Amino acid sequence: MKGELAFENGEASRAATEMAGGLNRGLSIFDFILRLVALMGTLGSAISMGTTDETLPFFTQFIRFKAEYDDLPSFTFFVIANSIVASYLLLSVPLSIFHIVRSGARGIRVILILFDTAMLALLTSGASAAAAIVYLAHKGNARANWFAICQQFNSFCERISGSLIGSFGGIVVFILLILLSSIAISRRST
Repeated sequence: MKGELAFENGEASRAATEMAGGLNRGLSIFDFILRLVALMGTLGSAISMGTTDETLPFFTQFIRFKAEYDDLPSFTFFVIANSIVASYLLLSVPLSIFHIVRSGARGIRVILILFDTAMLALLTSGASAAAAIVYLAHKGNARANWFAICQQFNSFCERISGSLIGSFGGIVVFILLILLSSIAISRRST
């Protein structure tokens, strides 16, 4: 009787361990996919903003107005921040693959949470700084005599606005990555 009970408890324990391992592996695969999505979003945002420029003729072909991303330091910071975050994500992909293979590795997951949080802060600050300038480009500010330039530079404004989408998408993905890693660590410690 006691032998049968111990055998049944052992079977239940093994089944629970296998189920938890499968769930942790599923979380690791989702982590990998989210890292790839964030990499595409941040890299796309950096490239899109970094290649944005538009030239408008003024009275003659010799006098022209030109708008480039590096005319504004906020856009330069945006490109640098997104490039750093994309580089980090590229370097963290092998660690994410390692978690798929060995879903029980806890120390590396803690390190990834710390770096993910730092990259979230960097990405948020870069995207917020650029969003403020994009808002001014679209709406202007009558009190400060800043005119909305998007009426003249349509292509420029469309590209800078579009590049913000990938960056803010990356912010959402980083929040999900941090939550997933926290869940994976808490599941292993109980």
